Amino acid sequence: MTLLPVLALRWLPPPTTAFMVRAQWLAFWEGKENFRIRYQWVDWPDISRAAALAVVASEDQLFGSHLGFDFGAIAKAAAGNRSGRRLHGASTISQQTAKNLFLTSSRSFWRKGVEAYLTVLLELLWPKQRILEVYLNVAQFGDGVYGIEAACRKYYRKPAARLTAREAALLAATLPNPLVLRADKPSAYLLRRRDWILEQMRRLRPEALGEDS
Repeated sequence: MTLLPVLALRWLPPPTTAFMVRAQWLAFWEGKENFRIRYQWVDWPDISRAAALAVVASEDQLFGSHLGFDFGAIAKAAAGNRSGRRLHGASTISQQTAKNLFLTSSRSFWRKGVEAYLTVLLELLWPKQRILEVYLNVAQFGDGVYGIEAACRKYYRKPAARLTAREAALLAATLPNPLVLRADKPSAYLLRRRDWILEQMRRLRPEALGEDS
């Protein structure tokens, strides 16, 4: 039940994701008649390298070397969240891709367990570049805005292939909470985070994107 879809998506663009389906259902339930999903798949050659560098710099700087999990970050998150038993703060790009495609944003132990299983499948069956390509295409960048192409069209009126480093860093800066952190109305905090991501991008080596794997 899980192996075949994961294997198929190594080559096929996802027609939708669990997050998109949930967003559409919630909009219907809340009576948002004008809500629509913005999602347009683009292949790896049509995505600016700056976009890949920005999300890795922002979300998972060990992406190219880990096997799906950043155990150092997990240990720190567990120590920081122990009192409230909240499970967040250590997800890799591989984990986020698995969650976005197949799961919900709930924070139960059961969901995290399924996420871990799907992350292992992705790491076993997909090359690193494919994981990053899918993540860039399905990550949420605003209310109803999914994927780097849709985000570029909405906020910059141009395709993802022409995204600059500064623009990519601003989009990546919204990823922790794209419904609050808005690329079209950046707060002072968001601009500081953008500048930090730009600095991290300059320090990243090619292997951080998994290009040698």
